[in-house]
Amino acid sequence: MAKVQISARVDDVLKHALERYCKSRGIVMNHFIQEALIDRLEELEDIEDVKQLRHEPTRPLREVLTEIGLNDQT
Repeated sequence: MAKVQISARVDDVLKHALERYCKSRGIVMNHFIQEALIDRLEELEDIEDVKQLRHEPTRPLREVLTEIGLNDQT
C-alpha cells in the first residue's frame, strides 16, 4: 500500500500531549495516528451495523435453540 502524507490542524496542547505520550512509550507518532484513524473508521462502521441490527425482527429463544439443536423440550 502506497504511503501518502495528509495534513490536519490540531490544538497545540493536543499535539504536545501526543508527542509526550508517544515518546514515553517508544511509539512512532505516524503509526499511532494511523492506528487511531483506522480504529475510528472501524467504530463508525460498527455504529452503522448496530443501527441496522436494531431494525431486524427478533425471534423467540425457543425457536433459536430448536434451530441449533439445543432445545431439550420434546
